[in-house]
Amino acid sequence: MLNIKLLREQPEFVKERLAVKNFDATGIIQKVNELDVKKRNSQTELDSLLAEQNSLAKEIGALMKDGKKAEAEAAKAKVSELKERAKIFETQMQNSTAELNEQLVLLPNLPHISVPAGKMAEDNVIVREGGKFPKLKSSVPHWELAKKYDIIDFDLGVKLTGAGFPVYKGKGAKIQRALISYFLDKNTKAGYIEVQPPLMVNEASGYGTGQLPDKSEQMYFVGLDNYYLIPTAEVPVTNIYRDVILALDELPVKVTAYTPCFRREAGSYGKDVRGLNRLHQFDKVEIVQVSHPDKSYDALEEMVKHVEGIVQSLELPYRILRLCGGDMSFTSALTYDFEVYSAAQERWLEVSSVSNFESFQSNRLKLRYKDENGKPQLAHTLNGSSLALPRILAALLENNQGERGIRIPEVLREYTGFAYID
Repeated sequence: MLNIKLLREQPEFVKERLAVKNFDATGIIQKVNELDVKKRNSQTELDSLLAEQNSLAKEIGALMKDGKKAEAEAAKAKVSELKERAKIFETQMQNSTAELNEQLVLLPNLPHISVPAGKMAEDNVIVREGGKFPKLKSSVPHWELAKKYDIIDFDLGVKLTGAGFPVYKGKGAKIQRALISYFLDKNTKAGYIEVQPPLMVNEASGYGTGQLPDKSEQMYFVGLDNYYLIPTAEVPVTNIYRDVILALDELPVKVTAYTPCFRREAGSYGKDVRGLNRLHQFDKVEIVQVSHPDKSYDALEEMVKHVEGIVQSLELPYRILRLCGGDMSFTSALTYDFEVYSAAQERWLEVSSVSNFESFQSNRLKLRYKDENGKPQLAHTLNGSSLALPRILAALLENNQGERGIRIPEVLREYTGFAYID
């Protein structure tokens, strides 16, 4: 959530920066500032009435002591009148605050100055590329390989639930487990503490990290209990620190978690979403950092290098993109996407996003740290996929197919217990 002080003092700057995300903030900022003035005016009136009440309360004591009962009673009547008036302004202030927050949560985060302008994925900037492209005698897509080797059953998933809920079988299930364990081990060796969070969160958690109200239609909602199935481990993990004030020496906080993720992805059809390319339920390992504001962009680069190292170890051709304004998330200030190349599909598949949210989430979460003077300040939050499994698995299957079967990368073999799917 953007700082109200910034909207009050630099509205044109905010409009200009959000235009990079192709977001017209004019109407919302005008409404926010109107409500802010209304709220502050109500606060001023309320403070004045409370001060007058306190003054009269002291005066009543003195009048009673001096035996001036009639005057004391008149003062008491005045206090009662002031209390009723104060209730009116208190209600006005509460209503203005609620309306103000309803408007504030509609504004996206400001993009970092390095974010390129653009409206779609084609406008993203390639930062660097790596890995070798495979030379295949045949190029069968992963959904056909899954059927050939009986490792993923998409039809059974449709029977049990619906499209987008595959069933992993035999070596398919083992390689899923292997990838999860490998990713977690890489993350914990890099200093991340592993947690196992809930797969459902309450509304406050959804608002805390910015999925609500922006992404409410993409989330599965459990209406009876008013819970949401998580779209990523970022939500419960980051909310661990909601309403927390950290000591300066506790920064940076580094946490990793594996969870299934649930996304409705309504309206997704066609060959580009076939097989594992887009699912309603999928597995992902996440990394989250809570950082000092002065060090958060160093932390972002560290996270990018960490994810890059994992992708390199899987022997996959990859590229790293700096997202343009139009392709960025609602909450992000700067995002790097990782894509791996699918040899059979002859296209790039996104497998990770690594983002700095600056203080946008922490302002919603009231996540703070105490500075050198002991004063609470908003921390910065970051997160990244390390990694999302479906498209990683799709690329591994497609890029490593051969006459013997599907070769397992060297780093995964101690986790899978086999070198080939055959």
